Amino acid sequence: MTTLYGLADLAIGNGDDVTTLRLFEGPLDLSWKHCAMTSDFVAEFVALRYRASRKLYKDVRHNVGYLTNELIENAVKFRASGEIIVEASVTDSAFRTKVTNFVDKDTAERFQHLLSEITAGDPGDLLIERIEANAATGAGGSGLGLLTLMSDYGAHFAWVFGSSDEDRRIPLETYASIAVPDLTN
Repeated sequence: MTTLYGLADLAIGNGDDVTTLRLFEGPLDLSWKHCAMTSDFVAEFVALRYRASRKLYKDVRHNVGYLTNELIENAVKFRASGEIIVEASVTDSAFRTKVTNFVDKDTAERFQHLLSEITAGDPGDLLIERIEANAATGAGGSGLGLLTLMSDYGAHFAWVFGSSDEDRRIPLETYASIAVPDLTN
């Protein structure tokens, strides 16, 4: 059984023009350094089409890099064993990405609870509430990164939790979309 949170339209797929990167477990282990390098690569790849305008190039590179880095860091931080797959595509007006990894049952349940909370209201209001709550309690795992992307960057998300495999890992697909300037006008 699969469970969907967020916008169902995003979970359909990234289309035909998808670039796929696989981050494998291995002797180097997946670390924050790999998150930054991978997100920088994806951001540069997308931003190159805007190189005629320094401002557009910098804005797109920053926005795509921030989004991608947040998703890959979450996949690394909360993953069960296994590779992480990053898929990215860009259309005339949107950057779309899908990050796939495995999580254990407890992580899936905690994340589903968090998603129920952060997708239930206005992202800007929820962001302020979470910042205030974190300052008062020092709690973590609050979804601040996702809320910031939703509130300040206009990112849209969908999450699909699959059925557990033979190792009791649950596949998690995180879909995201963020606007990019349309160059066809």
